[in-house]
Amino acid sequence: MAEIEGQVRVEELDAEREARRQRALAQIRQYPDPVLRMQAKPVDEFDDDLRRLVERMSALMIEARGVGLAANQVGILRRLFVFSPKDDEVAVVVNPVIVRHSDEVEVDDEGCLSLPGVLAPVERSTSVRVEGKNERGEDAAFDLEGFAARAAQHEADHLDGVLIIDRTTPEARREALATLRPRVVIG
Repeated sequence: MAEIEGQVRVEELDAEREARRQRALAQIRQYPDPVLRMQAKPVDEFDDDLRRLVERMSALMIEARGVGLAANQVGILRRLFVFSPKDDEVAVVVNPVIVRHSDEVEVDDEGCLSLPGVLAPVERSTSVRVEGKNERGEDAAFDLEGFAARAAQHEADHLDGVLIIDRTTPEARREALATLRPRVVIG
C-alpha cells in the first residue's frame, strides 16, 4: 500500500509504472503556468464532453499517483475536481461549494502535482462538507474528515487560483519557490 505524502502517493514503482507516471505528470500544468492562478468558471452543461473530461482527469490523477486533481491543472477553467476520499475510490465534484467546515484546524505538509518536489505546511479544517453535482448533473455531497477533508480543500483552492504556497508560512514559501526556480545546468 502506498504512503501519502502531501497530495501524492509515495511508493516504489517498477520502470513501466514510473514511465506511465511521468507521462501523466507531463499532461498536468506545472507552476508557474498562469492557468494555475486563474479562477475557474461554473459548469453549466453536463454532457458527454464533461464526462470525458472527468474520465481523463481521473485516469491522470491515478497514473500520476495523486489524490486529487482540479480542472485548472489540466488547463480547463471549469469548476470541478476529482479526488480519492478513500483508497481505490475516485469521486468527482462539479461546481463544489464547501458549505461547512470545522472550527478545529490542523497544520500538515501538503504537496501538489503542479508543484513538483514541494512540501509545505498548510493549515486546514479537519472536517468539511462539500456539496455540488456529479458528472451527470445529480446532487453530490461529501462529509469528509482528516486527509480527505484536506484533499477537498486543496482542490477547491485550485479552482480559485490558490496554491499551497499562498497558504503556508513565509519561510516555507521561500523554500518552495527556491525548489521551483529553474536551475542552469552546465555540463
